[in-house]
Amino acid sequence: MSYSPASSFLQMLRDKITLDTVPFSDRASRLLVFRRGSHLMIRLTERWSQWEHEVGHYRQRAPVVNDFIVTDENGAQLDFKLTTYPNVLSIETPLGELCLAFADEETLYLSLPPNKLGISFRVYAAHGRTDRRGGEFKGDPGHRNTHRNVAYTTNARLISNTITADQQGYLRVQLQVEPGAGSGFLLNITPRLGFNRSMPKTEPVLTTAEQRWHAWFAAAPTVDAQYARQYYYAWWILRAGLLSPRYFLTREAMAPSVIQYIGVWQWDAFFHALAYRHMDHKLAENQLRVVLDHQREDGMIPDAVHDEGIVMSIALPLNAQEADVTKPPLLAWTAWKLYQASGNRDFLDEIYEPIVRWNRWWFEKNDGDGDGIVEYNHPYSSGLDDSPLWDEGVPVESPDINTYLVLQAQALSKIAQVLGLEDEAREWSRRADELLRQVIEHFWDEKAGVFWALRDHTRIAALTPFNLYPLLTGRLERAMADRLVAHLTDPQEFWANYPIATVARNDPHYSPERMWRGPAWMNINYLFVEGLTRSGYLDTARELRDKTLELMMRHSDIYEYYNPDTSDPPPNAASVFGWSSAVFVDLAIKASRGAII
Repeated sequence: MSYSPASSFLQMLRDKITLDTVPFSDRASRLLVFRRGSHLMIRLTERWSQWEHEVGHYRQRAPVVNDFIVTDENGAQLDFKLTTYPNVLSIETPLGELCLAFADEETLYLSLPPNKLGISFRVYAAHGRTDRRGGEFKGDPGHRNTHRNVAYTTNARLISNTITADQQGYLRVQLQVEPGAGSGFLLNITPRLGFNRSMPKTEPVLTTAEQRWHAWFAAAPTVDAQYARQYYYAWWILRAGLLSPRYFLTREAMAPSVIQYIGVWQWDAFFHALAYRHMDHKLAENQLRVVLDHQREDGMIPDAVHDEGIVMSIALPLNAQEADVTKPPLLAWTAWKLYQASGNRDFLDEIYEPIVRWNRWWFEKNDGDGDGIVEYNHPYSSGLDDSPLWDEGVPVESPDINTYLVLQAQALSKIAQVLGLEDEAREWSRRADELLRQVIEHFWDEKAGVFWALRDHTRIAALTPFNLYPLLTGRLERAMADRLVAHLTDPQEFWANYPIATVARNDPHYSPERMWRGPAWMNINYLFVEGLTRSGYLDTARELRDKTLELMMRHSDIYEYYNPDTSDPPPNAASVFGWSSAVFVDLAIKASRGAII
């Protein structure tokens, strides 16, 4: 009988893990199992910056374990049928079923049927040796030439077991075994010198893996049936994408995509936290702490954090000069939402001062002309990497960064109020009002009915939804807000079949497949759902919420961004994407409760 989990959550997600662009993985693991044609392979969610010159960038790097196949006793590859669940890969062959599950975050366990069979695979390693239970790959005696230590172990009777040299830096493992009842195969891939080679029993491995995943899904709020399958898949992404703490990565934290973005990006982390607040308050708070752990003395928070370091500066696209790089200041906005869910006053007390220093950095280091309006000095600090707003270079005074700072001041006022800092609460409220007044005075074009971004105080002729951003404050006069909403809902501009286009569709810069030059991004939709609600456009907010959920339910996977005309993910859009999943979770919960945001 083929494996079938008892959990209805796991049954619901049968075969959602496709193994092509959606890998089999587990919480805190760095192992990603993929299928390529007739074999399985294992890639690592690790950067290996010090080895990049040798092994290439992590997005293109060869797997650490490749060409994993099951053979008959004569070495002929067996045909197989794969069925996937969050906890188990079921591999059905003519000799019986094999079940693959995580024994721990560094170890995969494969149950074996009671028939003679073979296992063959290649390991990216320079040195290996066999032993009476399997084999080890540890590099040279000084451990200088190993990338990851690998061990394979079996409690089945070994008929043959060889490691031979192969091509492209690989060693090939071939073994023939005669399994008995309860026999298994253990594969441990670790940065440590010590291995896990203790053979567990099959039943506890499969049962424990099911219990881990069931408990995760059961802790999530329930949603309406129409959202359920994609909702729990989003929660799968939000668990499978959690990285274990290591070196600079000081907390368990979510990678935007375990395939394309290895590490923690500040902006993404804030949206990930919005989802986690519905399930695990500490996990949600840690998505903020992991970036605050690396705050610079002057208050700046890095763009990204990964195992081996932090990203504080990147060369400018137009002149290759190094410049500070960060992400939009949504920290206080996020912290307030976490507090609303948890009531954890101590968390606000912990992070209030770091946020104040972060806020100060924006005004002290990013206002070159001293006019009180903040500018971007690196395109990537906006999060809008290739937007036409930066085509002529930086600095750019933009309505979006200044709107974020209004939202941050509003949130800081609420936080200060909770902390009993009455004078500071009033001062933050005053600053929010004053900055919004300056934004209107500085950017508003009465004739066009938008807020233009400026370079050298000259209008940048690119129409984007970021030219409508002051709507998010909920503080604009109705006539002004009406004009912004008219732009937003214009099908020729932003209200495409699947809104919101990130460049107006009638703008010459519009390119629906190019990242921030047209595609719809779910985090931007989320911000506008909130802004429309705060500004009193409830029907439009509800429509955008529903269209956002509908868009993400049109495909099996959840992507980084979408073509707003067709709904399809463009070729370069990352799969299994974190903040899109977080937005789906939050909006599905709200929609199921009859709320908008």
